Amino acid sequence: MDSQADQNLPATASTTAPKPAGAVVEAAPDPPVNKMRRRIVWATIAGALTTFFLMFVRFFLPRSILEPSSSFRIGAPADYAIGVDTKWQQQYRIWVTRTSDRLFVIYARCTHLGCTPDWKASENKFKCPCHGSGYDSEGINFEGPAPRPMDRAKVSIDAEGQIVVDTGTLYEWPKGAKSEFDEDGAFLRV
Repeated sequence: MDSQADQNLPATASTTAPKPAGAVVEAAPDPPVNKMRRRIVWATIAGALTTFFLMFVRFFLPRSILEPSSSFRIGAPADYAIGVDTKWQQQYRIWVTRTSDRLFVIYARCTHLGCTPDWKASENKFKCPCHGSGYDSEGINFEGPAPRPMDRAKVSIDAEGQIVVDTGTLYEWPKGAKSEFDEDGAFLRV
């Protein structure tokens, strides 16, 4: 009965001939790989690593602050008439003041809160627009909340006869202390 039953059944995998032991089984091919997606991911990773490396290198490089020089020339003493000259106020934040016997440079900074006062020629005084401090033509405070006179910059004459101003060295007159306005470098004799 078994042999007759086997003959009536259609041929199936179990009834087909067995495969040899060393034969290669072929499977369906893999779906195509999206190579563009892989390239984008690798490019993003490479870009991020490059950015991190550049930031790391930049951390160790020196920083430089570009500021104007604190020492500069403003011309010959004969270029200035008696009174206050405001021509350098915008560029260097100074006023050149000449009296009958001296020439000195006032650093244009209010001693109250550091604002830049305005020269009022009609009133012959400096007036701070922030809180109303008033200074005479030599920078000495006489009204308002300013605690002391404005500072003076160091002045000297170079070999060519030009006035050299150094705002890195300031002469001051602290409240209740001795004035530095009569020291060498605080003024020029004219």
